[in-house]
Amino acid sequence: MTVQALLASACNDKSGSVLSNESAQTTSPTEPEGEGPSTSPGTTPSTEDPSTDPDASTPEGDAGDTTDAAPEPDAETPSPEPPAPEPPAPETPTSVIPSGPMPFRGVNLAGGEFGSAIPGKDGVDYKFPNNGEIDYFVGKGMNTFRFGFLWERLQPTANGEFVDAYIKQIDGLVAHATEKKAFSILNPHNFARYYGNTVGSSSVPNSAFADLWRRLATRFKDNPYVMFNLVNEPHDMSTDVWVSAANAAIAAIRGTGAKNTIIAPGNAWTGAHSWTQNWYGTANSVAMLNITDPANNTLIEVHQYLDSASSGGGACVSGTIGSERMKAFVAWLRANNKKGFLGEFAGINSSTCQSAVTDMMNYMMQNTDVLQGWLWWAAGPGWGEYSLTIEPKNGQDRPQMSWISPFLAR
Repeated sequence: MTVQALLASACNDKSGSVLSNESAQTTSPTEPEGEGPSTSPGTTPSTEDPSTDPDASTPEGDAGDTTDAAPEPDAETPSPEPPAPEPPAPETPTSVIPSGPMPFRGVNLAGGEFGSAIPGKDGVDYKFPNNGEIDYFVGKGMNTFRFGFLWERLQPTANGEFVDAYIKQIDGLVAHATEKKAFSILNPHNFARYYGNTVGSSSVPNSAFADLWRRLATRFKDNPYVMFNLVNEPHDMSTDVWVSAANAAIAAIRGTGAKNTIIAPGNAWTGAHSWTQNWYGTANSVAMLNITDPANNTLIEVHQYLDSASSGGGACVSGTIGSERMKAFVAWLRANNKKGFLGEFAGINSSTCQSAVTDMMNYMMQNTDVLQGWLWWAAGPGWGEYSLTIEPKNGQDRPQMSWISPFLAR
């Protein structure tokens, strides 16, 4: 579907987001393109694959050491002031991670990245999700939300200051999710691009990408419920160049002292099914071994859809296509002592897709030694009748919500 058609659909059908805190005009994103159904500022990824066949927290730090009492001083000797007790150590990111077999379970709450207008108008070109949507999905058992935004809207000038109004909307979502003890994944939904130019190029040097993440990490590093997703679906660039850029961002994050979990996607729309294919010079299965994190707290992200193009918009291939497409990636994780994360998946409302989603979720649960979480694509304001949305309609669950509900209590 064209952008124009979807925008018209969003304007005509306001039932897609029934949980809004306020009434505002919303826009709808594009249909799935490239590896997954995501939008890009000023770029349109290919709709085809490059191939023809396509709280239980750990205890906080001690308040202070205790020692044996000192002898009582002589009467003429003034007693020294007792030292103030040390404050409890801040909660570390790992201390809030759920202890169950699949720690992170949730949905992409999209909206802040919609539209290509820069800076765009809030409520017209884009609209962030709201607290009511977070509450709804937390009530369903979800504990993780991926919030997309555009780098250009947040930081209009490379290495410059953030736009205050835009970052404060992200602040608000993070604060509310944290209050609910849910995780917020921050995601510049830019396909490894800035104003259409790829990161790692002369136009967007790695230092600019690192600056973005240094600023974000500095702002959110004290919140253990925040995770850093480097970017959405890099594509049409050298895989080695992407890994170099990712490592620059990771180094910048760790340079702030942040210990938060980082989520690093591969190249080629980060598809699980194509993990071992060398479409862009080097396969993800080779290049992503060079991801370096001094804190050893990076999850390797894939996206995987169930239709013939692995883009999400069509009929599911079979009831077992999900597990089949995940196997090579899971084997790679296990062989290389890595942990993985399924950042996007979905299927249209059909019996085959229901079987495929159930199969995929069961496979995830059978491989929790290397798989740490999953996120449905998508929910949030402005989706209208988009075939993959699980945004409730008129207060009623979408059909696909019942497919994933059995896996939310695990």
